[in-house]
Amino acid sequence: MPFLILLFASFLISLLAVALIRERFSQHLLDVPNERSSHTQPTPRGGGLGFILAFAATSGINSVFKGYFTQFPIQLTNPEPAIWLILTPLALIGMIDDQRSVPASLRYLVHLVAGGLAVACFGPFPQPWLTNLGTAGTILAIAFTVIGMTALINFYNFLDGLDGLVAGVTAVQLSFLAIYLNQPLFWLLVAALLGFLCWNWFPAKIFMGDAGSTVLGATVAIALLNTSNDSVQAWSVLAITLPLVSDAIYTLIRRLIRKEDIFKAHRSHLYQRLQQSGWSHAQVAITYIGLTLAIALNVSFFGAYGASISLVSVVVTLIVGELYLQLHALKQDPQPPMRSTEVPNSTR
Repeated sequence: MPFLILLFASFLISLLAVALIRERFSQHLLDVPNERSSHTQPTPRGGGLGFILAFAATSGINSVFKGYFTQFPIQLTNPEPAIWLILTPLALIGMIDDQRSVPASLRYLVHLVAGGLAVACFGPFPQPWLTNLGTAGTILAIAFTVIGMTALINFYNFLDGLDGLVAGVTAVQLSFLAIYLNQPLFWLLVAALLGFLCWNWFPAKIFMGDAGSTVLGATVAIALLNTSNDSVQAWSVLAITLPLVSDAIYTLIRRLIRKEDIFKAHRSHLYQRLQQSGWSHAQVAITYIGLTLAIALNVSFFGAYGASISLVSVVVTLIVGELYLQLHALKQDPQPPMRSTEVPNSTR
């Protein structure tokens, strides 16, 4: 019962904090639509600060009254300070970026620092094939973990372009990780996300901004590091990130094949193309949330086999999604463009 009270407090703090941010600071954090936007009306951003504050407050209470609300079986004696040591620089640089543009190099430097702190606190992600390499293997494991964490942080930021998408998917992911890896502290962030979703679901009244999306990516990464060095379990639960990560990686590969500038802002993520094809924000978000839930169930019941099934399912889904979009494009423009060397039949 005490933990349920803490969950409700997290939800309520987030709900009210987001409302306050929207009411008092919307003019300073206004997201004006441009050619890359999926929304058509100016909408305030920075709402992620609401669920960050809610999670910070309730996890702090849990830390002070350790053992009264819940136990958090993790490698460190005081996990909440370690988590906030990692998340705080990300939240700060994200808040600054939400107000005014921050150079990408500085943002990535902060992401690298956060990744390094995560490895220092929780150790590298299990990579048993590097064990026999000794010190070199350890260095490689640390480097791959830091790079992987920065990738997750940026992927969640890239995918935060549709109402309810990242918040909804992450709520499912953290719910699964809280249960499967016995990390109940993350239920507090799930409750805070539900409070935020009351404002962010289609049509969104506020966006989470860079502070929110980067903190969520880092939090999922932190949860993935706490697998008691069980490599099978670690790689199995990694499947829960596939709906968002596969979209990001697929889009990157597709843009490379098309010889596009991968560092230039765009609207060619799969979720964006689905929305452009006529799907509503809610339909796209529910599809991604549903896929994430299916993966959670697969891994919960079948472990590593479920993760393998999920990987195959996501690949098939990407193929089907691409075919659907190609067919939709053909219906919209059934006549292929005429080559410059072709002459219309009527003039031949």
